[in-house]
Formats: sequence, structure tokens, C-alpha cells
Amino acid sequence: MHSRFTPQPDASGPARRAVLRGVGLGALGAAAAALLAACGAREPQAGALARAAESTFGAERDGEIGVLRLSMPGSLANLYPGQESGILNYVMAAPVAEGLMTVDSSGALAPGLALGVERPDPLTWVYDLDPAAVFSNGAPVTAQDVLASVNAAKDTQLSPSTAPYWAALKSVRVSGERQITFVTAYEDVAFGWVPTTVDALWVMPATAWKRKGLGGPGAPLIGSGPYAITSFVPSSHVELARNPHWRGQAGRAATIRVDFIPDDTTRLLAWQSGAMDISLNVPLSQAAQWAASPRTTLKFQPDRSYVGLTFNVTAAPFDDIHVRRALAYGIDKAALVQDVLLGQAQVATALSTPEQFGGIYTPEAASKLLAEGPQYPHDLDAARKELAASSVPNGFETTLSYPNTGPQLGTAALAFAKALEPLGIKITVKQLAIEQWLAELGDFPPLSFMWYFNTTGDPAELSAWFLADGNPAQYKNAAVAALIGSAAAIQDPGKRADVVMKAQRASAADLPYLPLWWGRSSTAFASNIGVNDYSSFTFNSLWPLAVYPATPGAS
Repeated sequence: MHSRFTPQPDASGPARRAVLRGVGLGALGAAAAALLAACGAREPQAGALARAAESTFGAERDGEIGVLRLSMPGSLANLYPGQESGILNYVMAAPVAEGLMTVDSSGALAPGLALGVERPDPLTWVYDLDPAAVFSNGAPVTAQDVLASVNAAKDTQLSPSTAPYWAALKSVRVSGERQITFVTAYEDVAFGWVPTTVDALWVMPATAWKRKGLGGPGAPLIGSGPYAITSFVPSSHVELARNPHWRGQAGRAATIRVDFIPDDTTRLLAWQSGAMDISLNVPLSQAAQWAASPRTTLKFQPDRSYVGLTFNVTAAPFDDIHVRRALAYGIDKAALVQDVLLGQAQVATALSTPEQFGGIYTPEAASKLLAEGPQYPHDLDAARKELAASSVPNGFETTLSYPNTGPQLGTAALAFAKALEPLGIKITVKQLAIEQWLAELGDFPPLSFMWYFNTTGDPAELSAWFLADGNPAQYKNAAVAALIGSAAAIQDPGKRADVVMKAQRASAADLPYLPLWWGRSSTAFASNIGVNDYSSFTFNSLWPLAVYPATPGAS
């Protein structure tokens, strides 16, 4: 198995992992879209969303937050992301256990347990630990603890979800009293993201990894982050308190309680009653009701997610580029964004989201560059011409599945399936349990959805996996593979981003993937709560440190 960041063969393990992480965040927003029953319902809802998107946080005030109360849709059986995949796990682990590095609000790598990283040669990564780092149990963080945590993270039994991400690692050793050194088997700039909590490392005491039921209620995470877990009831709630040994500025919340509330209506009622301070990923179908609450600041933020269709270019009829083009021209992406997602998404013009190039380009500049690749605007006449030139001029039948955690995918699929029927294209849309859906993806079906959430700030995160050998489309293009391979060794972020974009433009001409939209998520904040430097990376990092008590109505 291999990291999704590198052009190595055999994508079975990382493919499943990447999808799982995406689905995990999708579970946060599983009800994020609904088909409107009548056109007349669109305008009030869309207007409410527009107004909500313009809201600002109140001015920061003195004092602390006694109990910060969060609600999340879905539930967790295990808090360790290596055991149970999904962004919920990442959100819960981030304030508890640190990685060697972390991310800032722009997505750039920043010091974590390590003061920084030295690169004496392209294959070597040397991290010097912060001497002030102490676990919540009072024990100092040692290089031996880091070594044990790395070995656990790449262990397929202890950490089946993160082990594939360490495939580039050739060796790891304690190289000093407070120093650890990695050597990779090949040059890969993206390896710098692996020992972070947005990717594949959560440092705990060496002894913690020997506990049975790691990450469960009997053996919760122990880390050196600003908060420590005090209670975990699976499928119910998690409670955290300040880590008295935290070396940095303390969070403004004395304690944090996170409730898992999978039912949308129950979660809305809890919000309206004043029982919650933050609610992640408000369903768009209810956004107008949330926005109407006088205590609500509703924030919409690009979540760096990609939704699109994957064509298995080795399977009929999608081995014919005319068939792929027929679907590309036949699907009205703008209508999906407006009608299914209520305008809270962006029509995708490429694989990578604009925000994935933060620190290199502005989102506006990135959007412009990404759109330079071949585009397939909605054009039914062009779709008919392509189908007529294909191996199935009279049309064809196929199946498209979507996970039960993403009903918006099903709604979108039903919408464009109906629009394609006059062309002679019949798509049977079926919902699968998430486990079944993942298993099906592993068999490379002729047509499939891809739902991917970038978690790192690496501009090559998605495209490297999508375009490398063993990719979900079974796509092979020597020139594209060469570009992706060369990007792994380019140190300069701007030059690396340029190569990534060039690879995406080159692959778009072959159309192995049809990007549909880049997503946005919605988060509700109580009017007396604010967040500093709020961005799409906030809840992937030490997010409680960004939260502050606010003066309602002030800015």
C-alpha cells in the first residue's frame, strides 16, 4: 500500500482511507442538501442563506466560557482516528493529542510538538521536540514516546486507517535526547504532512499504546494538547477539560461538552432551546430555521470538499471518451449547485478546490487558473453529438450508487439521471449503506461518485491520488503520471502548485473524472461565541484555542 500523495502502485488501501475520511466529514453534513418541493420555496430559503452568510462574530470580551457546548450529527464509537475514520474523529482528537506539526488558519504547516523541521537532504526529516511539552498525565513528552506513536500509527492492526499514509517511510529513529529523524524511501514533499494531526500522527505516551480498547471509553486518548478527555460515552457525548500541563495560552472554555445528535430535528430543537453554543454542519434544508433564531450566527465556509463522477476508463461503455463527454455535456452542474445545494457550493472546474492552494494563490486566482483546463458546459446538443459518435449511439444503461451518509449525492444523481433520459441514457440510482458503498468502490465500478475532503494544506493531496497509478478511474497517462511524480520532489510551493495544475489540465482532456461541485459547510455559533481567524482549517487544528466569549451584536 502507499500514500495517496505519491505515484506508487496499488491504491486499494489508501483509496479506502481517503474515501472514509471524506465520508466522515460528509456525515457531518449528511443532510446538507435537499431537493426543494416547489420552486416557490427556493427564494426565501436562498435569501435566508445569503443573509446568514454575511453575519459576523461579536467583539471579544473578557472572561471565560464555563462550559462550551457543541453538537455534531452522527456518533463515534472510538476517538482515535487511526481506528475509526472520519472527520468527527479528527475534530475530537485535535485538541487532545498533538502531532509533530500542526496547521494554521491558512492551512500552512506550523510547529506542534516539534519546534520545526530540518531537511539536511531531500530524504531526511529531523524534528526537535519542544522541551516544554508535557502530557496531560504530567509526564514529559520524550522522543521515545514519539517513536512509539509513529510505530503505532503505521501498524496495520493498531491503526488500519492511518497505516497506508506511512508507506513512504523507510526508517524512523531517536537521533537525540529530544530529537527524532525520519528517512523516506523516495523524495516526497508531501510527507511533511504525515506526522500531523490533520493526517496520520497523534502522539501519546509509549505506555498508552499498550492499552486494550484504545480510543474507547476505557482507554481514551492521552496527549499533550490544550484539553484532556474526562468522559466519553460512545454514541452519546465527549467531555473535555483544560490540560493543566498545557505549555501554551489556555483556551477560554474551562470545559467542553460535545453531544452527538444524529437526528436533524432533535439537533435544531436543542439549538433553539439554547442548549448548544456551536453546531457543526447545519443541514441546508433547515438553514432558514437556524438563521431565524435571534441567537444564531450562521457561517458558511468552503470545506475543501470535492464531489464528482469517476469513470472507470477500462470498463464499457466508459472506456469510450465520447460516452464520457456525453455525460459531461449532459449534466447541468450549475443547476445542481442552485437547486440541490441551494447555492452553497461552487461549480467545480477541476479536481482540486481553490482553497487547497492557500498561501500560494488567493481563492480567486486559483479558481481562474483551475478553470483554464478543458471545460464541459451544459449543452444537450453537444451531448447528443458525442453519444452519436460513441460505441453506444442509441444510449446505454448503468448504475450509480451513493452512501446513505450523503443524501445530497442521491438527490443530485436523481436530478441529472432524469435530465439524461431523453438522450437514451438510463442511470439507476441506488442508496447503499456506507460499508457497502465503500466495498463497491473497491471493485472499481464503471460509474461511481467520489466524495473527497482535503484535510491537509498540501495542494497535491487530491490530485496525486486521483492521477497516480492505481487511481479510482484506472486511468493511465504517462505524461500526467510524470508530472505528478515530479511534483513530489519540488520544494518550492509555487512551482509545485503550477505542476499540479498542469497535471490536472492535461488529465481533463481525457476526462477520467467529471468534477461536479466544491462544497461549503455551515456552522452555527451562538451570538455570545466568536472564533478567531475562522477558516476551513479551524476544526482540523487546536480549535478550542480560537473560541472566545463575544458580545452579541458587536463587531
